[in-house]
Amino acid sequence: MRSLITLVLNIIWLLTAGWSLFLAYVVAGLLAFLLVVTIPFGLASFRIAGFVIWPFGREVVDTGRAGAASAIGNVIWFLVAGWWLALGHVVTAVAQAVTIIGLPLAWANVKLIPVTCFPFGKDVVDSSSLRAQMFPTAR
Repeated sequence: MRSLITLVLNIIWLLTAGWSLFLAYVVAGLLAFLLVVTIPFGLASFRIAGFVIWPFGREVVDTGRAGAASAIGNVIWFLVAGWWLALGHVVTAVAQAVTIIGLPLAWANVKLIPVTCFPFGKDVVDSSSLRAQMFPTAR
């Protein structure tokens, strides 16, 4: 049942906001690939684009490997692209929140804002594998 709900939410998400947000991240990633030094920003943008196109059933987690370089990268990312992309999430969240059916989608948009603003030191994982790590079954 959970997978069916996830599938339906992802399809509605794709039609209402996913494709436009995905394109925004792809454009940001392509622009970042213009210079060699900004390739890590392009990779981060493409990683988020893959998450934004189909977000339900997946979670963002801290990698635990973030250091000074990630902190500096997050500040630069936020100033150059992060706040613009976060603004796109806010606009689509407001539009989705107009209807009752759109409320979970609007909430998903709001949940994407932290990784949009600060992508370095984060990874996207399957929700079921995250649950399995957090609540292992007794053997």
